[in-house]
Amino acid sequence: MNKPTATDIIIFGALGDLSQRKLIPSLYDLEKDHLLPHGSRILCLARQDIDTAQYRQTARENLALHVENDRLDEETLARLLSRIEYLTLDFNTDQHFQALSTNLAKHSTQQRIFYFATAAEFFGTISTKLSENNCITDTCRVVLEKPLGFDRESSSAINDQVGQYFTEQQIYRIDHYLGKETVQNLLALRFANPIFGTQWNQNHISHVEITIAESVGIEGRWSYFDKAGQMRDMVQNHLLQLLALVAMDPPDDLSADCIRDQKVKVLRQLKPISASEQKHAVVCGQYASGNNDVQLLPSYNSEEGAEGTSNTETFVAIRAEIQNWRWAGVPFYLRTGKRMKQKLTQIIIHFKQQPHFIFDPLQHGIASNKLILSLQPNEGVSLQVQTKSPGINNDIQIQPTILDLNFNKEFKDTRTPHAYERLLFEVIKGNQYLFVRRDEIEHAWTWCDNIMQHWSHPEHVLHKYPAGSWGPTESEIIIRNDKRQWFGDQ
Repeated sequence: MNKPTATDIIIFGALGDLSQRKLIPSLYDLEKDHLLPHGSRILCLARQDIDTAQYRQTARENLALHVENDRLDEETLARLLSRIEYLTLDFNTDQHFQALSTNLAKHSTQQRIFYFATAAEFFGTISTKLSENNCITDTCRVVLEKPLGFDRESSSAINDQVGQYFTEQQIYRIDHYLGKETVQNLLALRFANPIFGTQWNQNHISHVEITIAESVGIEGRWSYFDKAGQMRDMVQNHLLQLLALVAMDPPDDLSADCIRDQKVKVLRQLKPISASEQKHAVVCGQYASGNNDVQLLPSYNSEEGAEGTSNTETFVAIRAEIQNWRWAGVPFYLRTGKRMKQKLTQIIIHFKQQPHFIFDPLQHGIASNKLILSLQPNEGVSLQVQTKSPGINNDIQIQPTILDLNFNKEFKDTRTPHAYERLLFEVIKGNQYLFVRRDEIEHAWTWCDNIMQHWSHPEHVLHKYPAGSWGPTESEIIIRNDKRQWFGDQ
């Protein structure tokens, strides 16, 4: 890992939603904590013909909306805004790239980070223009937003285009879920604690649940989302990344490639799901109108920007299996959806029950331990254990008890950084362990493509579910067929 040095951070698409809601606020937080290296600049590029003063004012207004009130102060704002320069840049205008090249040449010794906060279809064009105008150095880095493409073929094409100009060591494919504190704590929990490490296999774990539920709908992205769907938008990257971290074997060390080698092994070992198996292992849904106890919610096809009737899925549930010794016979239940009952991202590790149960037989069903990793809305880790119900009754009655580690409460004097804040800092330092390697993406796409290729067949069903619910009832059948149920649904 390199020591941070003066850096030029060049953001393409700097007036877009991602830049204004996530990137600029994250850079503000780094500035607040004095983590941006001295002399660093932020070059903001977009097509609009405005000047630096106008862009700084836009950034100031958005920072007021997206930074916590107790973090905002004029001194930090002034320091951050003084680093910002704005350049008008159209991808098809050579003069704009020449102006960028001239600007960068004035600070030729600076470390360069190119952040492509644009649609992935432009990554190749931007890379080519940067190369033609001598903007790329041997030590610069490029950050790519996912998802890359719509299947393995298109993803490989994008990676090939960028790979003509940047080496794999220079490319940082970002998945903001990997920047969350709980995800990184998963490594510590597993590999620093024998109480979990020795139990992390098919001998002791019965099944695993991973849920990414969103209470919001499409949020004005109907045109984009309708081409992608929940499988491409969430399963292919976020869900499979979480699965790989849960299921991977211990790495030799914490270096980027050691960790990513183990994740790739898991993705390669995912069992393909055939067309005949999908009726029992895959459920797709789309939200209809409903309510969230506060307001009426529109159907997917009635959302703002909807272009007629669409069969794009907004919900996916999958029963996945990993074909290796560690996880033989252990199902992984995955689900993700829009317009669900609440915003929730959690991983539940269900441990097997004791082989011989000496307590009340009627309580046998509750007598299992669960490790609960919460990513949203509150990050934390809890462990469900069984304890005796208090009282002087001669019978020992057991009850589930939660041992809770809430990061905000436990580390109240230490601020938990936002995901993009951490990831940007890791790029500045040159540390790739929280970023996704090309072969990870390709194996994930291969597994997802195999599932999606059957969705055009007549037997494929898109189940409707009310907005504001936990998804189609058919998704419960996937887990109930194994005599289980989703954890915590109410």
